[in-house]
Amino acid sequence: MSVPDSILMHTCCAPCLILPYHQLRKEGVQLGIFWYNINIHPYMEYKHRLDSLKDFAEREVFEIIMRDEYGLLEFIQNAAVETPGRCRYCYDARMDLTAKTAVELGYKAFSTTLLYSKFQNHDLLVEIANAKAEKYGVQFFYRDWRELWSEGVTLSKMENMYRQKYCGCIYSEQDRYLGKKKKHEPIS
Repeated sequence: MSVPDSILMHTCCAPCLILPYHQLRKEGVQLGIFWYNINIHPYMEYKHRLDSLKDFAEREVFEIIMRDEYGLLEFIQNAAVETPGRCRYCYDARMDLTAKTAVELGYKAFSTTLLYSKFQNHDLLVEIANAKAEKYGVQFFYRDWRELWSEGVTLSKMENMYRQKYCGCIYSEQDRYLGKKKKHEPIS
């Protein structure tokens, strides 16, 4: 698949953006960075991640397209219905708005830094993003960045980025601190 000339990149945090950002910029992609993360809790965690992304944007001189909505109530109301399936709601909400915004702003494609994390349910994420691409008539740009995980961790530490310890939602925080954090699938 050829790389589109413009991509709206949903971004969960600066450490997950750093390598996809540099890779796509080297490939000449006009990259829009999109912040919409109603899943990140508590509020201070949300703020730390957003501040870290703003610092990265200032250093690299790019704009962040923001939907700065701390969505605790919306997220809980929807994710609590089926707690084991909470990732489906989370991916669906964020990919829906990313695809819709990509169309509204004239981007050729959309993608997400969630494809970088080895802790995400990769197959479910891709399935949902493809459905949103079809719904809105925009390309979903897929690239499996998980192989860059270790390199990205090192680089984000060198950049002194805030590094979170869990995916974002209060459920993943509980899993992390109760020792239940696990990868959804092995990295091939």
